[in-house]
Amino acid sequence: MTAAMLGTVGPASAESAPPARTAVTTADFEPYRPDAKAVTYNPDLVAVGSTATVRSMPTPDGKTMVLLYVEGLVADHQYGAHVHQKSCGAKAEDAGPHYQNVPDPVQPSVDPAYANPQNEIWLDFTTDRHGNALVNSFVNWQFTDRHAGSVVIHAEQTHTDAGHAGTAGDRLACVTVDF
Repeated sequence: MTAAMLGTVGPASAESAPPARTAVTTADFEPYRPDAKAVTYNPDLVAVGSTATVRSMPTPDGKTMVLLYVEGLVADHQYGAHVHQKSCGAKAEDAGPHYQNVPDPVQPSVDPAYANPQNEIWLDFTTDRHGNALVNSFVNWQFTDRHAGSVVIHAEQTHTDAGHAGTAGDRLACVTVDF
């Protein structure tokens, strides 16, 4: 049996890391409460009652695809979105920094060598005239021993320039996902 079949990549073995798994969350955005799966921190840009679906799927060849579908956001509007380390909380910052396959030793991470769409999962999107959008991201790695906790929707599309790489403005909303 190969490492890819076991859901591991790199030097990890089936005994040292759990296999990657499929994760799905569908929820309506609401103000924070302890059991909320989708939290809005800015109802003007992510309305209470708007919806998000996040699906993370490992592939047999050691990659991961993450899909984000949103409904009911502001029409014809650009947003940034990324996978973050922790689940959603009462404050937007509670989701922690971006999940990075290879963690940047310097935090906050704004070095393009680490803050990039190959090392992180970026899901920037522009809504259609109805406020809906569908976006996906493929990365050449899987969540195994370290799992992420959420997808955060940001106020701006993601910057790529040195010193600002990975930044995308205020955190507008958060979806907890059991990656």
